[in-house]
Amino acid sequence: MMEILGNISSAFWSPDVWLPPNITWDNIAPNSDNKYADYRHLVYPLPMALGLLVIRYCFERYCFAPFGKSLGIKPKTKRAPPNPILEKAYTKRIKHKQVTALAKQLDWSERQVERWLRLRRAQGKPSTLTKFCEDSWKCMYYAIIFIYGLIALWDKPWLWDIKHCYYNYPYHAVSDDVWWYYMISMSFYWSLSISQFFDVKRKDFWQMFIHHKATILLMCFSWVGNLTRIGSLVLVIHDCADILLGAAKLAKYANYQKLCDVLFALFTILWLITRMGLYPLWIIYSTSIAAPKIVPMFPAYYIFNSLLILLFVLHTIWTRIILKIAFNALYAGQMEGDLRSDSSEEVSDDLSNDLPSNNSNHAKKISDKQD
Repeated sequence: MMEILGNISSAFWSPDVWLPPNITWDNIAPNSDNKYADYRHLVYPLPMALGLLVIRYCFERYCFAPFGKSLGIKPKTKRAPPNPILEKAYTKRIKHKQVTALAKQLDWSERQVERWLRLRRAQGKPSTLTKFCEDSWKCMYYAIIFIYGLIALWDKPWLWDIKHCYYNYPYHAVSDDVWWYYMISMSFYWSLSISQFFDVKRKDFWQMFIHHKATILLMCFSWVGNLTRIGSLVLVIHDCADILLGAAKLAKYANYQKLCDVLFALFTILWLITRMGLYPLWIIYSTSIAAPKIVPMFPAYYIFNSLLILLFVLHTIWTRIILKIAFNALYAGQMEGDLRSDSSEEVSDDLSNDLPSNNSNHAKKISDKQD
């Protein structure tokens, strides 16, 4: 059994798969003279991800939540007034005819019944403050890591001439700043892979799940194959637009609609420039067209390039959503909803004002009918 596992491991880690022709693992083994990427370091982001989750919890509880409350964001969603009849009907799938019947039974208007049902559906869903804290963490992270990435890459030749990603490959040492850039970025995506199952559920849950896994695979592939130069460029391109997206969502949660509209417009422009412009025309063009002219191709490189293209497919899907929101915002005069919006309905805090209260004559009639 051990012999079979050994053969499988040898075949999987074969230099013929992972490295250009005539290159062995010994050629790029880390040593005192050259700090090449060490595959054993890929375990570091796992405990670092747990550390990020602890840091995130502290920031959300002690910084973002108090700040959100100071902006007037309420910590809880509005609860629907108690109503045994509607509560019983709520457990079943309600059609329009049933809404009409319930309205007659309660002596309510159909609009009031529908609003009660909307409040009830929103009840138990994450509050706006919860979403504010979650997006505050992501916005802060992307801002910090983008600035750090620019500082780390500013003096690197491949930032200014992408062909340096392939010159003298695979003999590319990893500097300390790029090492930290990789480790922190990978730990963040590992933390998102964990927290995604506990965070606010979004409509694009599975797209984001695929995105996180594809990003981690990309980083692992680029690390093991010493493709860290192109990997660092992919990271810095992806981080910048997410800052404005997070800021736009925070402005909307805080009811700064005009600021939200401006930030979302800037985000849309930056997204199109980076994700639909620079990424395919600079990164993917380079990895698909320029690289084969400089470096002999090998199987792992094709997998790496396929993952880059997979990310671009996800970008295309999200671009369609973004442009749809942008066009609707232009038509309506303001941005409605938000990108990657919740699957639950948004309900305004004053929605229950139009519902009969427990002390009204309507409530008394309900009680009489129950008797």
